[in-house]
Amino acid sequence: MSQTLQAATTPRSPGVDDWHQLAEQVLSGRALTAEEGLAILRCPDDDLLDLLSAAFRIRRRFFGKTMRLNFLINAKSGLCPEDCHYCSQSRVSKAAIPKYNILDRQRLLDGARIAHERKAKTYCIVISARGPSEHELQAVEELVPEIKRQYDLKVCASLGLLTPEQAQRLKACGVDRINHNLNTSPEYYGQICSTHTYQDRIATLRTVRQAGLEICSGGIVGMGEADTDVVRMALELREVEADAIPVNFFHAVEGTPLEGLDALNPRYCLKVLCLFRFANPSREIRIAGGRELHLGSLQALGLYAANSIFVGDYLTTKGQAPPADYAMIEQLGFTVSTSAQVR
Repeated sequence: MSQTLQAATTPRSPGVDDWHQLAEQVLSGRALTAEEGLAILRCPDDDLLDLLSAAFRIRRRFFGKTMRLNFLINAKSGLCPEDCHYCSQSRVSKAAIPKYNILDRQRLLDGARIAHERKAKTYCIVISARGPSEHELQAVEELVPEIKRQYDLKVCASLGLLTPEQAQRLKACGVDRINHNLNTSPEYYGQICSTHTYQDRIATLRTVRQAGLEICSGGIVGMGEADTDVVRMALELREVEADAIPVNFFHAVEGTPLEGLDALNPRYCLKVLCLFRFANPSREIRIAGGRELHLGSLQALGLYAANSIFVGDYLTTKGQAPPADYAMIEQLGFTVSTSAQVR
């Protein structure tokens, strides 16, 4: 990463007219700088609508007024040996969540059917693990071709750290993309996990790309990190050329090491979404976990920067009812994408 972040100095926030000028520069191909990223996060609330308008210019260029829907299934819950402090499924969590090994084939196929019925075009299969066991990998290999035969869905698998051989097998069976989030900046990563490193995650993303798979990678905002960490993460995701970027807003679950942490407000969350759009103009920006909790009545405004959401529940927390999502999209004058292709 070539940009140097100086946490001690607060950059001057661009004026009203500058947000649109910055959007035009980004659309012309100039990369957002770290200083500009900080300015976005520190935009005065009075200028927020102007910032959103500028972000929408970028979003509209690449995605028009379409929305992409995704459906997630928690295919294996809990039982994870990692100590990620934010996660209710980690070994250090005492959260009261369901714990089970990988679901059987029929239940995973039922999930694909539900994804199709809910107008989703990406079916996300997630397991809690450091990496997939041979049994879990074989289950995915056997399942994905059947999903592809029955439904017009992209399949995204989130299976933890991957070896080159595992990535090649997932590509061969028809998996389209792999989700493996960076979660935060390299500087802050040690504060949220000790059982693997930030570089372990980067290595998996490189392995995924070398196997010819698309990359889905994003992060979590609101875990006690600084603005500089959020900007660094957004720019790192540009460096790894993530195809889809899920932006999670931290939802503290009772029984986890970070329980009780609530550092976000909806206006800051909107600025975060604008940051990710400016930093990654042509990429799918997805409002993921914590959308309902932290954006609240401002959820619809987030879609002027993001072009993707989950429809339904998350891993261990509840989401908004799908009819409310459809209504929100329609009331904005947006339409749900009918293509399984992102770009």
